[in-house]
Amino acid sequence: MQPQSTKLSTRTIALLGLLIAVTVVISRLLIIPVPMTHGNVNLCDAGIMIAALLFGRRGGVIVGGASGFILDLISGYSQYMLFSLVVHGVEGWLVGQLGAGKSKRRQLVAMSVGGLVMVVGYFVSDSILYAVPTGLIGIPTNAVQAVLGGVIAFPVVLRLSHYVKAQFN
Repeated sequence: MQPQSTKLSTRTIALLGLLIAVTVVISRLLIIPVPMTHGNVNLCDAGIMIAALLFGRRGGVIVGGASGFILDLISGYSQYMLFSLVVHGVEGWLVGQLGAGKSKRRQLVAMSVGGLVMVVGYFVSDSILYAVPTGLIGIPTNAVQAVLGGVIAFPVVLRLSHYVKAQFN
């Protein structure tokens, strides 16, 4: 058994950079503020799940953390930047770890787990930044965001997986 390379190819780095940019752009195009939580609903999770399922846990954590961080920075939600770096990074890592290169059923389970982690992560974030009731109010909107992300990501991954040579490390 050969040890897996710890280096990312130039092609993979370029593709992950493009996925970060596309994720931020699509997330900015549809951003719905949720006033009582000081947060928003966006399409960030779709890009994260696509990257994680196509490029594995490393691609998921890179695209998840960077796109969440950048999106909050440019959208006026700077109080969430570090939380998003961690929450979306962990989400991407888990989706990639559990679903990359696996069956369709495992990919659906991976996206569900990632979405659940995102919802819990933002409940904790809102509770720390504001109060527990604020965190509770954000659960339904974050759940909608997670489901929407999975609904968009799944068919995209099915279509693109034939063209992308995944690196599951």
